[in-house]
Amino acid sequence: MPLAFMYSGIIGGVIMTVFCIGVLIYGIQLLIMCMVESSRRNNVGYMTYHETMVYAFSEGPKCCRWFSKGSGYMVDLILGFSHYGVCVVYLVFVSVNMKQFVDEHFSKIDLRIMIAIIGIFCIPLFLLRQLKYLVPGNILASVLILAGLLAIFWYFFRGLPSITERAVLVKPAELYQIPFALGIVLFATSSVGVMLAIESKMGKPGDYIGWFGVLNIASIFIIVLNVIFGLVGFWRYGCNTEASVTLNIPVEEALAQIIKLSIAIAIFLSYPLSGYVTISIIMIYVLKREVKNPHMIEYIIRVAFVILSTLNAIALPNLGPLLALVGTFSISLLNLVFPCCIELCLIYQDSYGKLLWKLWKNILMILFGLLIFFYGSYRAFVDIIEEYGESKGDTTTEKPTTTTVSLTTKLEAYL
Repeated sequence: MPLAFMYSGIIGGVIMTVFCIGVLIYGIQLLIMCMVESSRRNNVGYMTYHETMVYAFSEGPKCCRWFSKGSGYMVDLILGFSHYGVCVVYLVFVSVNMKQFVDEHFSKIDLRIMIAIIGIFCIPLFLLRQLKYLVPGNILASVLILAGLLAIFWYFFRGLPSITERAVLVKPAELYQIPFALGIVLFATSSVGVMLAIESKMGKPGDYIGWFGVLNIASIFIIVLNVIFGLVGFWRYGCNTEASVTLNIPVEEALAQIIKLSIAIAIFLSYPLSGYVTISIIMIYVLKREVKNPHMIEYIIRVAFVILSTLNAIALPNLGPLLALVGTFSISLLNLVFPCCIELCLIYQDSYGKLLWKLWKNILMILFGLLIFFYGSYRAFVDIIEEYGESKGDTTTEKPTTTTVSLTTKLEAYL
């Protein structure tokens, strides 16, 4: 979050964070309401994101009906990729922080070797198949993260410079960085697959949405925490802000080492929950056919998932571009574009409301989501190419290179 504020300025970061989280929460509520409506029309207890997308497109205009089955596969593909990307980011995050600790107390280790070691340790934890078995680990992860965040604030407020030294708004020449910052905010504040998985497992799923539902109450906490953390982190470190602000904390101090280890362990424990969604999607397709020993097949898939995500993290061990890519590519579609398309199709034969307000509202949200998707993904790919070129053969540096205007020219030359 401090990195997102670095790209957007103090006031710009606050406005962007509040607006993004508000839009994302509205998008997930819209999606759940559409899933409930689709279930009601089909007289079934529950319909998945895939099933809702297929049904909605089959009820929409002719230009959508031919793609109804394909839309379901597209949702599964992007949803699976989204959580796979989160797992890759988690591996890099844990490894970067653990590397600092090992470098300080033992001997320097190559970042990619550390990623491989963390990946091996993830395998036993990822073999837990049931969501309920992941709850204790994630409760511990939440406690560790909150304790770590509180401790980080001690470093934030120690030696704060004058706030006038920090940019209030992004400069006109740097507006191209806004979609990149949006991608980071999207990544940091939303996880549609986990949200839907929790809603489907609740004893009283009706309590999840609504003005005073679980989702809205949680979103207020998320907004406050992210705004304060991003603002104060950027205020403290300014243009020296790292992709993960834990990397700005001095590694030689005992408290800093405890913070890094606590948050690294918390993210490590969160890895299985993020991967749970992708594995569930894969197993749905596997179980469509009669197979022997489905549990053994799932274990093999889980091990392969960890190995693949570890290899991916080894290939691209830079946090900044990964955060933006996962956020812009997947969350913009899953939380904004697809829910609006589903609602438009479901109410196609009814009414778009007075002055067609539902139509215009959804069109604006779709355009906003597509802007983030196309330009944000483009910027993230540019940075990945730049980072890969600069870090090739040098894996001892974790600091991401700040995006520059010349990257566009470099990508065009590269293509």
